Amino acid sequence: MSHAVDPSVLLVQLSDSHLFAEEDGKLLGMNTRDSLERVIEKVLVEQPQIDLMLATGDLSQDGSTASYQRFRQLTGALADQARWFPGNHDELPAMRDACNGSNLLEPVLDIGNWRVTLLDSSIPGAVPGFLSDDQLKLLEQSLSEAPDRHHLVCFHHHPVSIGCTWMEPIGLRNPDALFAVLKRFPQAKAVLWGHIHQEFDQMRDGIRLLASPSTCVQFAPGSEEFQVDTTAPGYRWLRLHADGQLETGVSRVTDIQFEVDYSVKGY
Repeated sequence: MSHAVDPSVLLVQLSDSHLFAEEDGKLLGMNTRDSLERVIEKVLVEQPQIDLMLATGDLSQDGSTASYQRFRQLTGALADQARWFPGNHDELPAMRDACNGSNLLEPVLDIGNWRVTLLDSSIPGAVPGFLSDDQLKLLEQSLSEAPDRHHLVCFHHHPVSIGCTWMEPIGLRNPDALFAVLKRFPQAKAVLWGHIHQEFDQMRDGIRLLASPSTCVQFAPGSEEFQVDTTAPGYRWLRLHADGQLETGVSRVTDIQFEVDYSVKGY
């Protein structure tokens, strides 16, 4: 009796790495290069065959070309295919420089029986997010051109309340426009973002809403004011099945010693 090959694909999400040009750069007391390296080590042990690595914004803290080159070098061994998009700390010109000669910034990718669409929700010089008309048109076109595929839509900022009062003003400013597009396309199965430095997993109108830990410092869930959490850095894996089912989980490093500067009151 032969067993059918599982036609699923495995994605790994790395988010909010906040790298610096300097190797020893720290965010809130944590060396972000060291913590990213620890997370990558864990990914390589736990996920032997990754089909796609997603970097969901704030790859850099200082927006330097050197920080993006470092991210590309550190993550290059994870998967044959990778995609990036910017967050509020990123500088797109420098990111483009570091991605020169690659398809890392291509916004639409078909993989397995799925289509992954990557949107830019960043506003230059601002912390909150916004999906411009161009980005909404890109989403609509991507969804309409592949009606027989299951769709995963990704961007940086949170489009729903996550229960952190201080983060309410710095999420996606026009979520209604996003969901107005998504609800017209039943093939839209999941939305994935970064930015919030914590886990999130809810359903809305049949769409799975997911966010993930940072590869460096974490923010405390349910916090009224800015608050850093003691939870370790981590990543999210997503198993996308041919029938539209999605399995996912978060894994965190366990052997990391770090000292976070809890006196910092802003981000």
